[in-house]
Amino acid sequence: QVQFVASGGGLVQAGGSLKLSCLDRRSILSTFNARDMGWYRQAPGKERELVASISSGSSTNYSTSVEGRFTISRNNGRKGVYLQMNNLKSEDTAVYYCNPVPHLTDRWGQGTQVTVSS
Repeated sequence: QVQFVASGGGLVQAGGSLKLSCLDRRSILSTFNARDMGWYRQAPGKERELVASISSGSSTNYSTSVEGRFTISRNNGRKGVYLQMNNLKSEDTAVYYCNPVPHLTDRWGQGTQVTVSS
C-alpha cells in the first residue's frame, strides 16, 4: 500500500492555479503530527527537488523558485498536506510528490503530474 498519496495535478495554462493534496495512509496520527512534511517535484531530465516544507509546528519554507507563488499547509486531523500553487509557470511542469523531510527513500509513491502550458 502506497503511504503518501498525492492528487490534484492536471493541465493548466500559465498564470493559472492548482491545489495539490497528499494523504498519509499508513502512519498513526501521532506519528504524522510529529513529522516535518514536504512537497517535492521532479521535472523531466532533472533531479527531484524539495520545493516547500512545513514543520510539525506549521513553520514553512519554500525554494526561491516558488516562494510567493506556492503555499504549503497541513491538516493534522486528516493526516493531510496541501500545496496551493498560483501564477503557475511552464517551469513548474513536473511530477509532484509528498514525503517527510528528510524524505523516506522507499515511500515516494506515484506522485501527481502538473503540466503548465505557455
